[in-house]
Amino acid sequence: MILSFHPWFKADKNIICAGRNPDSGDLAVIKAADAVILPQGCYKSLYKMARDNCVNVFPNYDARFKYPGKIGQTMLFQNKGVPFPKTLIFRDTDSFINNHGKYFEGLSLDFPFVFKFDWGGEGENVYLIKSVEDIHDVLQKAAVYENTGQAGFLIQEYIPSQNRSLRVVIINQKIITYWRVLKKTEGFCSNLSQGAVVDFDSDPDLQEIAAFSVKNFCKHSAINLAGVDILFSSVAEQQKRAHSPQLQIKKPFFLEINYFFGRQGIGGSEKYYKLLVAEIRRWVKSL
Repeated sequence: MILSFHPWFKADKNIICAGRNPDSGDLAVIKAADAVILPQGCYKSLYKMARDNCVNVFPNYDARFKYPGKIGQTMLFQNKGVPFPKTLIFRDTDSFINNHGKYFEGLSLDFPFVFKFDWGGEGENVYLIKSVEDIHDVLQKAAVYENTGQAGFLIQEYIPSQNRSLRVVIINQKIITYWRVLKKTEGFCSNLSQGAVVDFDSDPDLQEIAAFSVKNFCKHSAINLAGVDILFSSVAEQQKRAHSPQLQIKKPFFLEINYFFGRQGIGGSEKYYKLLVAEIRRWVKSL
């Protein structure tokens, strides 16, 4: 028996668990199921119940809940040995001040660098830090968040990338890649929600490199539904062309994992759900 909690996937048994935690009735059906299909934004409680009581669960969110937030993702990148921008992690503003003082001595990143709160996605709560004044401003924001119980941030090496990033979407065995290019000059986050545009065609060799790297990373981290953001340094590319046109310097930097990602670059929600349903059926058939 196939059990689906996803409203778009019709199975032998369908249950809607949106907006609530699972109960004993859900548990009984999960225990009787051969496979469980979960919604993309499911609660940790539902995921844990499914994983603890059924061998086959889609999607696999082990990494999402074991390595939560941007801090957790950084640790996952490090554990899996994939390249990512140099990153310093801070649990709160006090830990930052205790390590670097009021004037931020010994900070091992040069301006500009990127400040990211531990939560948020699609370019939210991300700031380009160009000066000490910028650090003061963003730490004040961090202190306000901490008063509400939200804490944790990281600062990260800024990778110049000509205002573009590559989104690699993995849906079971399906991989889709596209550039998100920010046309306006005053921003730096190349997210569609921030005004970036989709480019499917540029640099197919880089898209292929990124797709291969993400596929390998997802294989080793068991991720089968996510949008992974990749950067290629434009500085490295310029140096390559200046010194040796034959030298291949094309390292993909892993930036972020989005488990609940936008669908605009895939062609909209309707097309996305058609792809998702087809891949879930493929996954079920493979069991």
